[in-house]
Amino acid sequence: MTILRLGINIDHVATLRNARGGEHPCPIHAAKLAYEAGADGITAHLREDRRHIRDSDIERLKAEVALPLNLEMAMTPEMLAIALRIKPHAVCLVPEKRAELTTEGGLDVARMEKELTPFVQKLQDNGSRVSLFIDPAGAQVEAAARMGARVVELHTGAYAHQWTADGGEWTDSLSTAHHQLSTAAHHASMSGLEVHAGHGLNYANVGKVAAIPKVVELNIGHFLIGEAVFIGLKEAIRRMRFLMDEARRA
Repeated sequence: MTILRLGINIDHVATLRNARGGEHPCPIHAAKLAYEAGADGITAHLREDRRHIRDSDIERLKAEVALPLNLEMAMTPEMLAIALRIKPHAVCLVPEKRAELTTEGGLDVARMEKELTPFVQKLQDNGSRVSLFIDPAGAQVEAAARMGARVVELHTGAYAHQWTADGGEWTDSLSTAHHQLSTAAHHASMSGLEVHAGHGLNYANVGKVAAIPKVVELNIGHFLIGEAVFIGLKEAIRRMRFLMDEARRA
């Protein structure tokens, strides 16, 4: 059985901090708690408008937290310069719109292959493993493999939204969304790519994604930070870890 890793996205600890200014709650403290709770990595999205994570957060996460740092970022010269300087363990390239509340879909790597390829190469030559956040579609997987990325992270938003729309009932639509993830994961793995997944996952819907054999890492943030308000961050992470492991063993 392949061990399934759990990466914790701490963006929304920073969102809460920035709502009042100051330094509390501290996303670096949250990352250290995630480590104590058994997380395998920390994800942070440094957006162009700095709406949550700040440059100083990224520097401290890299220097002070004993977990691999996965830096999510847009494909811009500014972000490339930051990543080349910080040298995070991994860089996940994502689409970014200023007005969006959260990432709305995968990066269209099939359309952007020519401009993405040298961008990916610079990051990997600098020692960061590059992941591309894509929709679960064959053309996107194939383009990611051609340009030399090491990882794809499958956007699970369509599956998560369909789960909510169907109330968790296994309808044809939900089955189709899950099948697309499974097929893309298998295709990516057979193409030599490591497969991650994330977006919109929670306690109710994580099991079916965790059970996909070729997926080796889930990245989860907003739900766990919200759940931490009620039960604490460590307990929220441990509960997610338990559900993922149970699904993997089934």
